[in-house]
Amino acid sequence: MDTKTLTNALKTEMNSVIRNQEALTDLAITALLAKGHVLVEGVPGLAKTLWARSLAQLMTMDFKRVQFTSDQLPSDILGTKIFNQQTSQFELRKGPLFTQLFLADEINRTPPKTQSALLEVMEERAITIDGTRHVLDEPFFVMATQNPVEYEGTYPLPEALLDRFMMKLVITYPGVAAEKQVLQMHHEGFDNVHLTKRPVCEAADIATCRTEIAEVAVEDSVMNYIISIVETTRRVSSVMHGASPRGSVALLLAAKAFAAMNGRDFVIPDDIKFLAAPILQHRIILKPEAEIDGIKSETVVENILSQIKVPR
Repeated sequence: MDTKTLTNALKTEMNSVIRNQEALTDLAITALLAKGHVLVEGVPGLAKTLWARSLAQLMTMDFKRVQFTSDQLPSDILGTKIFNQQTSQFELRKGPLFTQLFLADEINRTPPKTQSALLEVMEERAITIDGTRHVLDEPFFVMATQNPVEYEGTYPLPEALLDRFMMKLVITYPGVAAEKQVLQMHHEGFDNVHLTKRPVCEAADIATCRTEIAEVAVEDSVMNYIISIVETTRRVSSVMHGASPRGSVALLLAAKAFAAMNGRDFVIPDDIKFLAAPILQHRIILKPEAEIDGIKSETVVENILSQIKVPR
């Protein structure tokens, strides 16, 4: 099964459950295929948990969800070693991070020391406990959520952790027509807690797609286009810190995955333009006076895209 066929099947099944969130599905699957992770920002009740659980079932992925709270410790998600009196040895009790699709629900409600437990695993797909490194099975995908409304009792994510997320996706209300469809589904007996979806693919299929994605061609002019966009984020007057080279790499890898999802073996500038905001907006740190003036990082990215010449 090629990448386009597989992702079309995934999107069809996802859109039958999650109404009017096609952008979330498109971009999150792009990040997964590009070996990235996503941070999803939206008010409660927009089916973020249902989305993650549905995707895990469709892709035959082991799924774990943790509701982050202020009293959690790193060992609560990483795991710890327990002394077994029968064997007189320490045994590893794995935490929920030992999975394939990990949903970090309301990640900004846990302290920085627990947030930092995700740094290694998101970058290296491995967890180190008491000096022993445990490599996780592929695919491994972290989806974290945060509520943009409530700030009391929350801990803003540090820049180092934000930079680990390939994309930040902001989702909004589904709209009147889509919300009526949701009501109709529940009226007819839809159970979002005990939902069961027939699998569309397995881990081997994802590996095949990633092999196809690795072969997607990128012309030198498109490479230069990526560099121009990211480098310009460091020179805008309203920006204190622009995107790092990790942002450039994320934009390249995501563009290759997105091209394959659309049945192409080459990246076009429109792929870069479509992906630039979700990949770069959370990597840009605005100056305090710019924030006071109401400037948004996504607006900065849009302005940069309008100024830089698009390669032909």
